[in-house]
Amino acid sequence: MLKEQIRIFFTAVMFYSRIPCPKWVDHSEEYLNKATRYFPLVGWIVASFSSLVFTAFWYLDEPIIGVLLSMVASIWITGAFHEDGFADVCDGFGGGWTKEKILTIMKDSQVGAYGAIGIGLMLTFKLVLLVRIANLFEENLIFILAAIFSGHSLSRFVAATFIYTHEYSRDDATSKVKPVSKQISLSELAIAALFGIAPLLLFQNAWVFTLVLPLVLVKWRLGKYFQKWINGYTGDCLGATQQLIEVIFYLSLILLWKFF
Repeated sequence: MLKEQIRIFFTAVMFYSRIPCPKWVDHSEEYLNKATRYFPLVGWIVASFSSLVFTAFWYLDEPIIGVLLSMVASIWITGAFHEDGFADVCDGFGGGWTKEKILTIMKDSQVGAYGAIGIGLMLTFKLVLLVRIANLFEENLIFILAAIFSGHSLSRFVAATFIYTHEYSRDDATSKVKPVSKQISLSELAIAALFGIAPLLLFQNAWVFTLVLPLVLVKWRLGKYFQKWINGYTGDCLGATQQLIEVIFYLSLILLWKFF
């Protein structure tokens, strides 16, 4: 049992990041589907790497440089997996007016104007929000790291909920995310929720759990939008959700601390 869970975990790490994994880990369809439960836990790993980079520059009294390089670190360790999905969604939904056209555009490896503008604005917004968080908690490094960990884990959990609540949109079996798209069980969703929400405990403040509410609202609205245009979701939709929810979490955290 433990050996199987270890293999499922490494499968998640292999699929959702570019971290080297043992040779006995492969792209087994069975394990890729089960790996969704550890998607938020992969967020912990990404956040750990980003946090190490930020902390080094925080002690050098250069938090802005630390934020920028921590973002670079997270993009590098994931191979821009989710950022690419966000850009594809911007291109697909920006340039397509039918399900077939949207899906075709999203599958195109080239980035168009909508994708380039969208990813540029999103990364800029994320940079500004993280710098603001670094200034807001300038005397409390733990809270800054809690924000980074929570942003990465919660956003991955919310993205994973699509696999439970919605149907996969593409009919072809060539998509690299097809094995992951099989609906997960409630117990697997609960495991993902545990890893997704746990970092909020680092804030030692019960109010911070209310930040889950705007994330649920955004996910609900995204679900309605995806359902309307493509009758479900794709792997790119999951990546776009992760990026958008991460930004919404940072914004919500700032507003919570500002007014409460």
